[in-house]
Amino acid sequence: MPAPALSLSQKLRYGAEATLFLAFMGFFRLIGLDAASAVGGFIGRTFFARTRVTRRARDNLAMAFPEKSAAEREAIIAAMWDNLGRVVAEYAHLDKFDIHGPGARIRLENAEVLEKVRDRSVLILSGHFANWEIMPITGARFGLEGAIVYRPPNNPYVDRYISRARAIKGYAEQISKHNGVKRIFTLLRNGKAILLLADQKTNEGIAVRFFGQDAMTTPAPAALALKLKTPIIFASNKRLGGARFAVTVYPPLEFTPSGDDEADTRALTAAINRQLEEIVRTDPAQWLWIHRRWPTERDITTSKRL
Repeated sequence: MPAPALSLSQKLRYGAEATLFLAFMGFFRLIGLDAASAVGGFIGRTFFARTRVTRRARDNLAMAFPEKSAAEREAIIAAMWDNLGRVVAEYAHLDKFDIHGPGARIRLENAEVLEKVRDRSVLILSGHFANWEIMPITGARFGLEGAIVYRPPNNPYVDRYISRARAIKGYAEQISKHNGVKRIFTLLRNGKAILLLADQKTNEGIAVRFFGQDAMTTPAPAALALKLKTPIIFASNKRLGGARFAVTVYPPLEFTPSGDDEADTRALTAAINRQLEEIVRTDPAQWLWIHRRWPTERDITTSKRL
């Protein structure tokens, strides 16, 4: 389904945004990967951290980790913003990341799990850990054939740049999560891998517990796995310092269907959230806490006013 045509005002606005974005990408490319990552981290913790969205991160962390002190949660937020600034800068250098060679910047852990699914269909799920673009690069460089499912940025010009950068070392086929169900089915039926991030709120999803609270969650990965009898494997990513990463692959998620499709989909979706929560808890600073993953008291108060 083709994207709707842009209005003149949208073209002007998106064009201005893309010009600024491309200028930053040009600067980051010019100064090299390590320097770009460092500068991006400085921008993240110095400027991004001052934006209003930090309040949402505080709300989310207070809900998820009530046992942590305010100082501990602030340290997580500072590390998160440092990481996010680095991620933005690293888009200019995605072609430099690899699991092979003497200068490899990605360390793959538990590669034997991927070896077992190299020639069969598999759903590889993850979340916004460290630089989340590293995980599809890892899968592609390991030799898994398939595609990633992603949410395109609102700005189509920025989307075009990121898609091209992502495809150099990662998957050339990138499927929009808004309209790619048929293509995902086709690839899985043909024994390919589908990689997707399963940690964002989905208004059309189902309410499943995540950190002890209901969170609207997409049931699509569970429904696909059950229908096609496709294994689910989780991967996480950790920033080791600077622009170096460790990608960890986990054993296939164990689940025995009951035969009740609706109940099984809900139960498997709950199992997916439990696995994601477990990964987040191991190192909370590696996850992106600014998502509207749960309704906060501020959200509820605002909705009541409306």
